[in-house]
Amino acid sequence: MVLLGGKIWTGEPMAVGVSRPPLAECAQAVAIASGRILAVGTEAEIRPYVAKNTQVIDLAGRLAVPGFIDSHVHFLEGGFQLGEVNLKDADNEAEFITRIAAKAAQLPSGRWMLGGNWDESSWPGQKLPSRWMIDPITPHHPVFLRRSDGHAALANSLALKMAGISQDTFDPAGGAIVRDPCRGEPTGALKDNAQELVSRIIPPPSLAEAIAALQAGLAEAARVGVTSVHNMNLGSRSPDGTFLGAFNLLSRTRAAGWLTCRFYEIVPILEWRRLLSDGTACAEPDDFIQYGAVKAFADGSLGSRTAWMDEPYADDPSNTGLPTPIMDDPRKLESLCRGVERDGLQLAVHAIGTRACHEILSLYEAIGGPSVRARRFRIEHAQHLRPEDFARFGRLGAIASMQPYHAMDDGRWAEKRLGAARARWSYAWRSMLDSGVPLAFGSDWPVAPLNPLLGLYAAVTRATLDASQPNGWFPEERITLDEALRAYTAGGAFAAFHEREKGTIAPGKLADIAVLSDDLFSIPPEKIKDACAVMTLVGGKMIYPTK
Repeated sequence: MVLLGGKIWTGEPMAVGVSRPPLAECAQAVAIASGRILAVGTEAEIRPYVAKNTQVIDLAGRLAVPGFIDSHVHFLEGGFQLGEVNLKDADNEAEFITRIAAKAAQLPSGRWMLGGNWDESSWPGQKLPSRWMIDPITPHHPVFLRRSDGHAALANSLALKMAGISQDTFDPAGGAIVRDPCRGEPTGALKDNAQELVSRIIPPPSLAEAIAALQAGLAEAARVGVTSVHNMNLGSRSPDGTFLGAFNLLSRTRAAGWLTCRFYEIVPILEWRRLLSDGTACAEPDDFIQYGAVKAFADGSLGSRTAWMDEPYADDPSNTGLPTPIMDDPRKLESLCRGVERDGLQLAVHAIGTRACHEILSLYEAIGGPSVRARRFRIEHAQHLRPEDFARFGRLGAIASMQPYHAMDDGRWAEKRLGAARARWSYAWRSMLDSGVPLAFGSDWPVAPLNPLLGLYAAVTRATLDASQPNGWFPEERITLDEALRAYTAGGAFAAFHEREKGTIAPGKLADIAVLSDDLFSIPPEKIKDACAVMTLVGGKMIYPTK
């Protein structure tokens, strides 16, 4: 294949001392053979590669970039979410109830209603939903609907009864059963680990349902130009309800020849020994599936007020968040992490609040010392930091795996949770880069849309969804388009030790390319969100649009 007549942003760094325009302005064409980049250059330089059987594609001046790498997704959950009730943009209680009622009318009696993605912070009053809101419209369906951040969920009375949750049920470690302040009864809202009281009784999907969800997710990734993902594989939506079931589903798909996105699998830290013992972690990786990292949780989320903070929440003075049980005794997590590190696996820890991020940086410093940079330890989200921790983050060389869309979403209400002084250091990409922190961008799909162009827009504008910040929310933390693109391409490759294989358009690398509708470098930043992928290549094969 040969791509001609385009504007190629290769992502490759410029050679020192070379006096020429950026590669985005001088590369016009790409030659591809056997799934890899053969050559990149001007149209005159690439035309000689056109032979009798070459597929020639005229880019018509459009911008081509390396295929986007989403460094934090929950892929199967995202695929399922595409077919479930979606409450993300239900902006009041009435709309919330209407959508649930409509979905209930479509489901057979007795079938679980799943999905959700609700966010009460956009509602008038901003009150958590309760089971009493939805019981009248879901009498024959157990309901379990997750909040948009995944750190809270709403269950109806039928689901609570099936799970054995009553007024006498104790809060589990690392979780909270929200209760009516007058009667003490569970409201149906469950925070963090309390969600497992219900989620563990939900039957796993059938193989056919899981395959359909995976197909839907792959189609969505191709549509938005995502060619690789770092998949936070918790396995709860796999055919057998385990992470191994999800891994095996991917392997089956790969063998059948229709896997169109590359997966770097990140699984729960408590399961790493099991992966080693059954040989999964030792399996020879290929270009499409690799198991390489484990994930632990240090805290919850800002939206659910369970992110672990140094100081109480501004709108909840008695609460500093909710560290996970594994953080109760730091020696426990340190022991686990040392074992994982000895086995040569990468560490990725979810940490959102200032205290959580500080503690994980201290943990990494303790177990990795000066070699943290080489081991590429990751902090997933890294949303709220103490000002003094940016320099330590950079000195250690830990990777900040961040999701720009969260700032666009959370920026509407984060200052109410934190106050302006703490919010100033939230989602601080500029401070991260200036401190030498490697950035890897992603979406957290289905918590946020998979579309990386929305993430780029958020990173370069810091606009919020409610348009309340015309100059950007704390605009001093904006980054350039070039920096944001690198975090979504080369940064993701580096975060998975894949920089020799992907992340830039260069000879020898995998031919994963996204062609965009607009030249992002020429349009106003506020228009980036309106652009789209018009062509996606994985290994030199066109996977979008499909014929």
